[in-house]
Amino acid sequence: MILKFKSLGHQVSHLPLLVVEKVNYDSVNFPSFGGIIFTSANAIKFLDLKGIDKKILCFCVGEATEKTARNNGFQNVIAAEGNVENLKELILQNFDKKDGSLIYISGETVSTDLDQQLLKVGYNVKRIVNYRTSHNKNFNEEFVKELKLKMPDIVYVYSQNSAASFLNYIKLQQLESLWMNTNLMCIGEKTSSILNEIKWKKIFLFNPGEEEFLLYKI
Repeated sequence: MILKFKSLGHQVSHLPLLVVEKVNYDSVNFPSFGGIIFTSANAIKFLDLKGIDKKILCFCVGEATEKTARNNGFQNVIAAEGNVENLKELILQNFDKKDGSLIYISGETVSTDLDQQLLKVGYNVKRIVNYRTSHNKNFNEEFVKELKLKMPDIVYVYSQNSAASFLNYIKLQQLESLWMNTNLMCIGEKTSSILNEIKWKKIFLFNPGEEEFLLYKI
């Protein structure tokens, strides 16, 4: 997406807000599951892929996760359009409870308790946590100086974790009063609500793939 925006002539900066680290998990008997669920590319990155039949039915939350799954050899991949609600519907439509259990690989913090929602409708789901995120505390000082001199017209935030880290960053750098001419673009209302205490020009909600379209709404 950064390259896409640059190709359109926009100046783009990327602020790494999260530090991702592996979490050790108990050994899993993957052949006993009929399907596997990924809600992030990091879940695949930190998963020991040995012993997993790559023909297993694989459910991914969005395009980036799907791409990572396919790059790691998964062949039978079904992807949603970037949100967990859509992913849940795809699972309900494409995986019969009679086909066995599902294994859900995720980070420690999730925006939606997908496994609990599936359990409530009768699915057998085992959740494995294989990574966690924390606030990035090391930022480039030059980036901060340049940011204060030229505040962005648009900020895209892609998760609740990122929103919480961004708010932490804003307060840490004492930038609370500088965003009144900046449009905030968030995936989902839960993500935007974290940043509501900051005064923005406007707040927009979007789904993955709609980023370029939002450029023409401001």
